[in-house]
Amino acid sequence: MNPSKRHSDILRLLQQDGTVTIAELASKLGVSLETVRRDIKPLTSNGSVVKMHGAVALPSTVGEAPFEKRMRENSEAKKAIAAAVALTIRDGDSVMLDTGTTTSYLARELLGHRRLTVITNSSDIARTLSTVNDNRVYMAGGELRSDNGAAFGVSAIDFVSNFTVSHAVITTGAIDASIGIMDYDLEEAEFARTVISRGKRAIVVTDHSKFGRQGLVRVCAFNALTDLFTDKAPPRDIASALKTAGVSLTLAG
Repeated sequence: MNPSKRHSDILRLLQQDGTVTIAELASKLGVSLETVRRDIKPLTSNGSVVKMHGAVALPSTVGEAPFEKRMRENSEAKKAIAAAVALTIRDGDSVMLDTGTTTSYLARELLGHRRLTVITNSSDIARTLSTVNDNRVYMAGGELRSDNGAAFGVSAIDFVSNFTVSHAVITTGAIDASIGIMDYDLEEAEFARTVISRGKRAIVVTDHSKFGRQGLVRVCAFNALTDLFTDKAPPRDIASALKTAGVSLTLAG
């Protein structure tokens, strides 16, 4: 691969994934670390990329909020997962969504649906689906976090506890074969646990990077779920635990 082709590929990967480490670029391009460093020099000199702490990014993304950065991580997988879930939701259905990058992509996939009833704690999801297609959107109240524009806490949990929906959809930070669905934030885990209890279908959406991780807080056991949508087959121990719990596994893409 010639340098100019690699330059184009580096810029494409940064557009897709946001900040990328030098090691990740070398792996994805199939070249050495030294080759990547050499290729980055002219891109840095002409202002096309910004170098930082063993990683590079596009100048336009350096000031992005954390949620915007997470939206760029594994974005194609998340879009595919969202599209697969959207196919199982019909016009007129009720849907409860917690805040997360994959659920935000799902909200965008649902723009083709009509007369949805949507309950969420995410200002991004509420903004996406309100005022269009005769939807009714209910948003949980409380202080909105600066990093993701979502409401958490007792008032948010009390609000969503008033509803029972056809589809309850949560994201997750980690999935462990013996513990189940996990997260790293106590308030997010508590809210997700409430959401998953309010749906006739209880759905987790996650890309494969969360498999085999251990979070800080347990959200629920696998038997609290009806469905898990992801982009790649989970490890054998997680697949076995899902099957034992009767969870329907859907691989998107």
